[in-house]
Amino acid sequence: MDYKFLNKVVDQIVSETKIKVGRKKKYRLPFLFYPFHSFLAIKTPFFNHCKDVYGLNEQEIEYVWNEYKKIIKDKIEK
Repeated sequence: MDYKFLNKVVDQIVSETKIKVGRKKKYRLPFLFYPFHSFLAIKTPFFNHCKDVYGLNEQEIEYVWNEYKKIIKDKIEK
């Protein structure tokens, strides 16, 4: 796997993810057009986005997904 490329994909998707903090946290995800309640609910759209937009295979998508989750969970908890 080309980790340099995959890390750029992670960075791009993270940069397109908007988290609005207020009374309620609101999220805008580049691959999802409806509200979600957990990360499990966004896994399939995320995988489809990575395959369709970046041409990633299953193993590459798993890597990007795990890195993305770590970064976004960290941002949410701040």
